[in-house]
Amino acid sequence: MAVEINDSNFNELVLQSDKPVVVDFWAEWCGPCRMIGPVIEEMAKEYEGKALIGKVNVDLNPNVSSQFGVRNIPTVLFIKNGEVVDKSVGAVPKTQLTTKLDALM
Repeated sequence: MAVEINDSNFNELVLQSDKPVVVDFWAEWCGPCRMIGPVIEEMAKEYEGKALIGKVNVDLNPNVSSQFGVRNIPTVLFIKNGEVVDKSVGAVPKTQLTTKLDALM
């Protein structure tokens, strides 16, 4: 299951992680977010122990959303060693997300 990430635990879970991190910025009212939600959950199972897969609800966590300039959702950030190294915006196929994550492994 994808990890719930919020304004208060973002630095600890994401920026200090020793594994690659995928963060899905989403909202409940967002149709495309609901489309990739199951993909994010599948990735969380498939990459368990190898990468951290998490979700940030932009409505409940405005600080981290604005810190990373998230203006459109879904936005998926790929973070390694505390730095954003790639991103994807919009509902995209699972293969696009896994290809980007695999490049960080």
